Amino acid sequence: MTQKLIVGTQAPDFTLLDADGNKVSLSDYRGRNVIVYFYPKAATPGCTTEACDFRDNLASLQGSGYEVLGISPDGPEALAKFTGDFALTFPLLSDEDHAVALAYGAWGEKLVDGEIVEGLVRSTVVVDGEGLVRLTQYQVSAQGHVQALKEELLGV
Repeated sequence: MTQKLIVGTQAPDFTLLDADGNKVSLSDYRGRNVIVYFYPKAATPGCTTEACDFRDNLASLQGSGYEVLGISPDGPEALAKFTGDFALTFPLLSDEDHAVALAYGAWGEKLVDGEIVEGLVRSTVVVDGEGLVRLTQYQVSAQGHVQALKEELLGV
C-alpha cells in the first residue's frame, strides 16, 4: 500500500509528459503554489466534471496564487484529446506507470461498482513555493471538489 503524504514534508519531485509530449516537472513551479490533482481516467464523467470545474475556476485560483496540474495514468494522446474536447487550460500530465501517484499516496485500493480494485484514488495535494506539502485530500468526490478546495484555500 502507498503512504499518504504528510503536511509539512517535502513533496516528491516528478517529471512527466504533458498532452503535447513536453516534459513538465514540479520543480518548474518552484516559487509558486501548485494544486496537484490526480484523476483516474480522462473523459469519464467524474473526471470531466472535475477538470471542467478546475478550468472554470482557474482564473480565480491563479489570481490567488495557485497553479493547477492534473495527473492521470492516461497517455499523452488521450490527454491531448481530453484537453481539446473540453478546452482545458492547465497542464494535464501522463503518469502511465503510476509512479508519481504511488509517491503521492494516490494509488491504492478503492471501491468500484461494489468491488475492491487497485487503481488511482482521486486525490489532491497542494504544494507551496518551497516544495512543501500544505494540504492533502484523498478519496475526494469529483462533484463539488473544486469549490470545497477554494473554500479551504481561499476562504471563498
